This record gives sequence, structure tokens and C-alpha cells, in this order.
Amino acid sequence: MKNIDPRKYNLSPRIRLQENSSKNIFIVMDRKSRIIMKDGHRISAIAESILDMEEKANISVLTSAPVCSKTRKFLLEKNIMIKEF
Repeated sequence: MKNIDPRKYNLSPRIRLQENSSKNIFIVMDRKSRIIMKDGHRISAIAESILDMEEKANISVLTSAPVCSKTRKFLLEKNIMIKEF
């Protein structure tokens, strides 16, 4: 996987984005605390910003933290997959 510059999508440089060989884009959240609904809304906004530039991009969240069940459902409704590393 290679890192992507988030400024390409008009995002903060603090956001970590990665892309694999299949051109899937991953939002990397490397932390220990649980991902809650507030984070889910933030992830959704990041995904919308990416989709404005690349309409056919597949977006996923790559995380090591546990994800709240409501947040998981919310992100799946927005077609954002959650993968754990």
C-alpha cells in the first residue's frame, strides 16, 4: 500500500490516506480508543470529499480500534467498509 497526500482531496494533512494496488482508498485510524458516532460523521465527511474528486473510488476505514455497533451500521449504510489491521 502507498500513502496518498490528503491535500489532493482538500483535506487536512493530518489525515492518513492509503491506496492499494486495486485503487481502493483507505482512511487510516490508528488509535486505541473506540471509534464512536462522532468519528463516524467525520469519516463520512472525509469520504464525501474524496468522492467529489474521484466518483468511483471504493473507500474503507483501516483501524486497530474497536468500532461502536451504531457507527459500524452508519458507515455501512454510506458504503464505507471497515477493515481491521
